[in-house]
Amino acid sequence: MPTAPHVPTAPVPAASVPAAPVPASDRPASGRPSVPGPSARALVPRGRRRRTSAALLASAVSVCLLAASAPATPLGIGDRLFLHLGNPGYDVASYDLALSYPGTNDKALQATTTIVARLTADLDRINLDFAHGTVRSVEVDGAPAAFTTAGEDLVITPEGGLDAGERTRVTVRHTSDPAPAEGRDGGWVRTADGLAMANQADAAHLVFPCNDHPSDKAMFTFRITTPEGHTAVANGRPAGVDRTRGATTWTYRTLHPMATELAQVSIGRSTVLHRTGPQGLPLRDVVPTKHREGLEPWLARTPDQIAWMEARVGRYPFETYGLLMADASTGFALETQTLSLFERDLFTEPGAPAWYVESIMMHELAHQWFGNSVSPRTWSDLWLGEGHATWYEALYAQERSGPSLDARMKAAYEESDRWRAQGGPPAAPKAPEPGQKISIFRPNVYAGAALVLYALREEIGRTAFERLQRLWVTHHRNGTATTADFVRLASDVAGRDLTEFLEPWLYDSRTPPMPGHPDWKSTTEPGSRSTELLAPMAHRPGGSREQTR
Repeated sequence: MPTAPHVPTAPVPAASVPAAPVPASDRPASGRPSVPGPSARALVPRGRRRRTSAALLASAVSVCLLAASAPATPLGIGDRLFLHLGNPGYDVASYDLALSYPGTNDKALQATTTIVARLTADLDRINLDFAHGTVRSVEVDGAPAAFTTAGEDLVITPEGGLDAGERTRVTVRHTSDPAPAEGRDGGWVRTADGLAMANQADAAHLVFPCNDHPSDKAMFTFRITTPEGHTAVANGRPAGVDRTRGATTWTYRTLHPMATELAQVSIGRSTVLHRTGPQGLPLRDVVPTKHREGLEPWLARTPDQIAWMEARVGRYPFETYGLLMADASTGFALETQTLSLFERDLFTEPGAPAWYVESIMMHELAHQWFGNSVSPRTWSDLWLGEGHATWYEALYAQERSGPSLDARMKAAYEESDRWRAQGGPPAAPKAPEPGQKISIFRPNVYAGAALVLYALREEIGRTAFERLQRLWVTHHRNGTATTADFVRLASDVAGRDLTEFLEPWLYDSRTPPMPGHPDWKSTTEPGSRSTELLAPMAHRPGGSREQTR
């Protein structure tokens, strides 16, 4: 890793040093975690941006001198679970990601990432998260800029700095490496015929430079160039297909803001199937061409599943939806926005009952409302997405010959103290294990968080609870929200302050008594209930395909 700034033309390999894990903190005295703010390290005093032609002519020299004035350091926005994730001082408005696929998934893609952002502070440097590729050049507002790496940050020094309130355009030309990053999970997933993405929780910056935190959502444009015979699909709606000299460039644009962890690009020898969902919603599924017929009966269920969710929480929040059936062994399904990622084998291997497979489909669909449209402000708010997705997964399974919701919740209650001891309470999960950032996806934020929702419904009644669900996804649509926001809205709906009721469920090390079920008991001893009642609700680290995220 270089220790001194490089001139703009020198390629710099992005660092692959994992951020230091953050020790889990206890519940704040107020019971409500504070929202991360900008790191003071980003707010370097400086003069106004120089705009004279003389300064532009001397830009290469002056940029290097300015960059050398202080060592580059990795920044972060203060997320208690991911110390160096995200960057202060700017708000990304849009990403334009151009990728050129070489025709094989064992070679790096050539890429250009263009970021348009609004400056929220005066900055001498712009830090981007990027850790698994070679940076060839950087421009800021059309002018070459110096760059170096620090930890997992790409640190860019524009000539003269940038002023708060301005909009700036950062263009990074780089490679995007599909080979697994050493000691890291996520990023590109190699499939039998190409690539897909799995960026949760902190792996988008293994694919492209970005502000890799769900609190900074943005619009996305994808331009993917592939050799003849390959198909590329990404989040959002198609915005053009250009074919020239044996290659095709596929363009997609989102119509709603998206967190970086939810980005999806599929490249392969695929077939795209189209159908129509409720209220004319365009649906598209991406499947390996040779498995098209075998997967169709499962894909045909999606319109009814969307209608089922809309009847409970309101209209689907995005411009399209579909399933990406990856011919790969991932160990999980993933709610990438408008195009959920699944293992193809889940649907083609015999053995799993239909209700089980469909409930996994429902989990990822429910995430489009809970987790995607309404994203967690911090990673400690992860339970708001996973708990709700697990809740609707369980309700749906109950209606299709699966275990009853009450039976599942009782089983989860019996395991809850053990989950809290191992992973922390739902709204204050323990820090991830070093090199395994996805270890925050523990049972406490799945079935443990659904148990919080069950307790809330028992406390305020079914009518108020269902109204709360609808209001939650309406009030925070296309934005982010915190645990404190949820407690506040629940209190408004119930007509009384629910802080004293909800905080023990969200933050205590022991599970509170379940309203209406005084006979339910929790234990720290393992194996108190059969795993069949909890699967696929409880995320089980270790690679079983029943994992859902």
